[in-house]
Amino acid sequence: MRKSFIIGIFAAVAAMLCVSACTRDDDGAIPVSAEDDSFVGTGFFRIAEFDSNSLIHLVSDTLYLRIDSLWSYSNCALKRIEIDTSHEGDALVFFPKIIIESDGKDCPSPFLHPDTVIKLLPPAEEFGDATVLRVRNDEGNVLDTVLLRRGKFELDTFTIYVDSLFDTVSSLPLRTKDSPSVLKVLDSLNPRVFYWRAMESSCELRIDMCDSVVNDTLFPMAWSLTDTALVPIRKACASDDSTYCVVNRWVNDSSAVGPVQERADTVWFTSLYYVEEFPECATMNSFRVVGYALGKNVNFIRELMVPDESESACGPSALKDVFIYDMGRNRVFPDSLDADSLYGTWKSAKVAPAK
Repeated sequence: MRKSFIIGIFAAVAAMLCVSACTRDDDGAIPVSAEDDSFVGTGFFRIAEFDSNSLIHLVSDTLYLRIDSLWSYSNCALKRIEIDTSHEGDALVFFPKIIIESDGKDCPSPFLHPDTVIKLLPPAEEFGDATVLRVRNDEGNVLDTVLLRRGKFELDTFTIYVDSLFDTVSSLPLRTKDSPSVLKVLDSLNPRVFYWRAMESSCELRIDMCDSVVNDTLFPMAWSLTDTALVPIRKACASDDSTYCVVNRWVNDSSAVGPVQERADTVWFTSLYYVEEFPECATMNSFRVVGYALGKNVNFIRELMVPDESESACGPSALKDVFIYDMGRNRVFPDSLDADSLYGTWKSAKVAPAK
């Protein structure tokens, strides 16, 4: 017992000596650089975007440039961000430059600097005739592009009643009244044939001994083009007040099947569009559909850029004075030739009942 006590004392003393040997007055974070170190140069960045990824920037509006994934040696070494501009065809290109100057001051040094937002208000003459703004990094990569326009934004909400008739293929092409409106067209149809064979099915547990009995064909919920379906032929009481058999007590006999029969089917391919006539060379900045359902009022929220007299650029809409949005694919209709044909279909389409 005494021997164990002495060993414990020696262990405690040894631990105290180790702590004393490892403890110094200047313990703490290791400095990134010595006091007399200095560094001057440029950093880099990997992400940059205009106006929170907006589609259009107005010449008269403040331009915001967000720079992220930015390396600047340390947080306190970032001296300034210089931005050069250059005209490349119809684009005004921004070239941010990260200027670094370190004087040896010790400060937090994460691998990447926190993101930075720069507010810019270039004079109108700097934009010149540009219709596009781009930003490049130090490697020349285009990181973001935004359309440049002269005009104003108009935000509107439209409520359009979409009748249940839009679900009837024989009524297509069909549209709602006036503009803006919803248009549905039949793109194509694909006739096909499924194969099936009748299969006998017997009941193990009857419920009602009904006087009149009819056949009940249990077709599958889904068909296969590569396989012949076996379809159970069961019995049912002719009267709805009676039940022939317990549901889970039917027994199918796959050895008792009839000849192969055909079941014709047609797949209808349709498309749904939002169509709006607007001033020539106007541009849709944002578009959103809220609560689309047949037999209901559907809300459409859109922000339109209306050009002023000095604006000559058009697009990206396929037509100068008509906006067509593909609601099935969630995109602006891209092709001008097809858009012109679709606009003709819209003008000649039957008009659905209004609420």
